[in-house]
Amino acid sequence: MFERVDEPFVAGERAMLAGFLDFNRSTLLVKCAGLTAEQLALRPAPPSTLSLLGLVRHLTDVEITWFRRRFGGQDVPSAYTTADRLDATFDDVDPARAEAEIARLVEEQRLAREAVADLPLEHIFVSEKWGEMSLRWAYSHMNSEYSRHNGHADLLRQLIDGVTGV
Repeated sequence: MFERVDEPFVAGERAMLAGFLDFNRSTLLVKCAGLTAEQLALRPAPPSTLSLLGLVRHLTDVEITWFRRRFGGQDVPSAYTTADRLDATFDDVDPARAEAEIARLVEEQRLAREAVADLPLEHIFVSEKWGEMSLRWAYSHMNSEYSRHNGHADLLRQLIDGVTGV
């Protein structure tokens, strides 16, 4: 069972950014807890292809992309997305893989923390598309990314089993 991690209420900038990200990371896991694999893969709001398992898979790729590959400089491929399958994270959900994919997200979150642990917030990644981006920006972006998808998860969870407020 997953528990939501509280963010610090008084802390320095790095601890605050990381704390809110851990709060958001754990919130998604809490929203998935207690559901069957079939419920996690369910797409309860047609025509949308959103499912809780799809969100788990998407955020796994996002963790890899921003923290491990771009800022950490690790040569790590995406877990689910390929150049010809950009929607694979949402399209290829399989209830039989639900437990393994949640475990993969938890592990990627851990590896993402490690990848940037020793980097200052001023550390720069240069994107061919957007130019210079700081690690500070990446933390802010990831908090926004998780917050947005946690809103989706709220709605999906309510549609699946009526549970709200988790």
